[in-house]
Amino acid sequence: MQNRLTIKDIARLSGVGKSTVSRVLNNESGVSERTRERVEAVMRQHGFSPSRSARAMRGQSDKVVAIIVTRLDSLSENLAVQTMLPCLYEQGYDPIMMESQFSTKLVQEHLDVLSHRNIDGVILFGFTGIDEAMLTPWRDTLVLMARDAEGFASVCYDDEGAIRILMQRLFEQGHRHISYLGVPESDVTTGLRRHEAYLSFCRQHELTPNAVLPGLAMKQGYDHVAKVLNEETTALLCATDTLAIGASKYLQQHPRTPLQLASVGNTPLLKFLHPEILTVDPGYAQAGKQAALQLIAQVTQHAELRQITIPAALS
Repeated sequence: MQNRLTIKDIARLSGVGKSTVSRVLNNESGVSERTRERVEAVMRQHGFSPSRSARAMRGQSDKVVAIIVTRLDSLSENLAVQTMLPCLYEQGYDPIMMESQFSTKLVQEHLDVLSHRNIDGVILFGFTGIDEAMLTPWRDTLVLMARDAEGFASVCYDDEGAIRILMQRLFEQGHRHISYLGVPESDVTTGLRRHEAYLSFCRQHELTPNAVLPGLAMKQGYDHVAKVLNEETTALLCATDTLAIGASKYLQQHPRTPLQLASVGNTPLLKFLHPEILTVDPGYAQAGKQAALQLIAQVTQHAELRQITIPAALS
């Protein structure tokens, strides 16, 4: 049992809750000295060795990087994280995963916690609304993902280029009635920039735009796709794979004349479920690796704070 002991086991043996054990492990306040000693005695008795990341959070390691994603279930962010991790592990860094849920308040809380720990740097998946002032203390040891900000290192996607590539391919296939399912323009990158690229292509080629901007979720794609479909529509461009999956589900349940779907993302889930969808790869995997390498260079070599843009490519 000693090799398999968990926090839950320690809590049971100590007669306390898991949260109390966690506070002891992280050397946090709110635990009486008597309780702390009891928990630590149980850990010593059973040879409990917390994970390396847990030790790092207590300041016992100086090679720790925090990765703050917007959503743990994000298809695109997971692709980026998957290529970050090998780069960090190779250089001996422990990654700590956190989730912002698109909340600036949560980002601030996470950064406050990290500022009291022995953290080398942060990779932050940005979103519209983040106050650059809260990031200033981390300027030299932070890399922004999917957002750029003056004076900060960043790795971004070519949102306009991705849409232009898909629109051009659809146009070459003979489509002249191309609808668009997107994200509200309050989101600068996935929302505003991608929608503006769609509108720009329509103007340049004298196409009539037909767009709705419900959001990022699959259900939003499912619920709103009918609003941009009419008898003339022959193609539908989705700003994200999640929207495309939702739209495709609706089209399966409501058959109509053939419709060519296109999407920005090329995530494995979409390619597995719907290989017929035309996709552009924004470079999520490449971006993750570049972000990790950039952060390591900043931490170890005080490297220049670069703004990197990953080119999109037709899949």
